[in-house]
Amino acid sequence: MSHSLQLVLLLAVIIASAKLAGAASSRLGQPAVFGELLIGLVLGPTALDILGWPLFTGPGRGGNGAETLLPIVSDLAGIGVILLMFVAGLETDLREMRRVGHVAFWTAAGGVVLPLAGGAAVAVAFGLPLFWEGIFIGAILTATSVSISAQTLMELGALRSREGTVILGAAVIDDVMGIVVLSFVVAFAGSQGSLNPASIGLVFGRMALYFTVAMLAAFLFEAVARWGGTLGVSQGLLAVVLVIVFLFAWSAEFVGGVAAITGAYLAGVFFARTSFKARIDAGIHPLTYSMLVPVFFVGIGLQANGRQLGGRVAFTLAVVAVAIVTKAIGCGAAARLLGFNRSEAVRVGVGMISRGEVGLIVASYGLAHGIIGLDVFSASVIMVLATTMVTPPLLRLAFPRGERPPAAFVEETIAGPPEEAL
Repeated sequence: MSHSLQLVLLLAVIIASAKLAGAASSRLGQPAVFGELLIGLVLGPTALDILGWPLFTGPGRGGNGAETLLPIVSDLAGIGVILLMFVAGLETDLREMRRVGHVAFWTAAGGVVLPLAGGAAVAVAFGLPLFWEGIFIGAILTATSVSISAQTLMELGALRSREGTVILGAAVIDDVMGIVVLSFVVAFAGSQGSLNPASIGLVFGRMALYFTVAMLAAFLFEAVARWGGTLGVSQGLLAVVLVIVFLFAWSAEFVGGVAAITGAYLAGVFFARTSFKARIDAGIHPLTYSMLVPVFFVGIGLQANGRQLGGRVAFTLAVVAVAIVTKAIGCGAAARLLGFNRSEAVRVGVGMISRGEVGLIVASYGLAHGIIGLDVFSASVIMVLATTMVTPPLLRLAFPRGERPPAAFVEETIAGPPEEAL
């Protein structure tokens, strides 16, 4: 069987499995994303290891399916999460984001400081050096991936609640804070403990340059979208939008040094302010949810191998526990102190638990640069999977059916704490 036919077959298996598992999960009262993530873990090397089956291997391929097909699946998954974050951006109202800006900032800060300290403490407790492996483990725990929470909140009709708005805003800020933490750790590790002011200044300069140019470019979105709609070709508007989304995502990492999903999310936020939002919604959803998003969710499980943990089981369990508890408490406590009632603060804390692809990116960087070992990397992957998988059901519990907010913004100000929070 040719390589292209193997890829086509694998994609058919991934998409069918994701949709069937998602449907089963929905019937059991859980978000569809939970089933899609779980089936990915089952299909991966932790359980069935389908990429090692004869259907996906063959002579002259240079290895099994994990070596030849998984990189392509990973690339498609990367595009999927970029589009998923763009959709989340379309569902975000910038005016409401500004209203919860201070809450989002301090929520993100709480979700960075506590996990950073907790991760370093776990490393030291298990005999790993504090510098730089321990601090880097803490840096891995700081990164929040909002894509899982955004998908679940959209399914629950809660993405545009004030809790959902804070979660999305805090995750974007959290990403920037996490990159800053990562930059400091890498700078220290590379200089054997001595900070290079020029390199740190360059990091901040790149971020400032990217966000400034992105905000200025947003003023052109209305005109560019109108031009795309008059090209006289099929799906001209959607094509122009995709070009801009991909450029925003690319430049976020290449120019700004932040994650590509941050750029995609910003593009969505800016396009939501144009008069073409409804048309963009109608075009982007079928492209995103029919193939690319299922590939992303299942692809997470295909990359993990829980069998390789060996003697690091206790360490892995400790990392998972600290990752969940510190993020939930750090973010939830900040929201509570800033005026959210107890239930709302719990929802914010739970929505920030997932690490997703951001945690994997940070862990992969550490492995590639020799900051962490393969055992710590494997534990980090399991942590990412665990936090990703527990977030949807926990959000479902945090938003019980009788209390779910409507799919419209809650029209209340959070300038001061509500009476029940006093």
